[in-house]
Amino acid sequence: MVNDGRGRLFRRKDGKYLIYLPKDLAEDSMFPFKGADSIFVKVGFKPGGAKKLLVEKWIPPPVETESG
Repeated sequence: MVNDGRGRLFRRKDGKYLIYLPKDLAEDSMFPFKGADSIFVKVGFKPGGAKKLLVEKWIPPPVETESG
């Protein structure tokens, strides 16, 4: 079981940031995000706290449509 690994926070030339995770970590049977090539996530941190990121699965709210 692989429950930690070393990845990389990478800034692209277009200014976007990407987080790379080790393959062994992301493909472990206990890894919390399953079954998709891409998912929405919510990322946060506590200012002034430990240097940690919290990554959670995020489900966007449904888009309301106008009827009538």
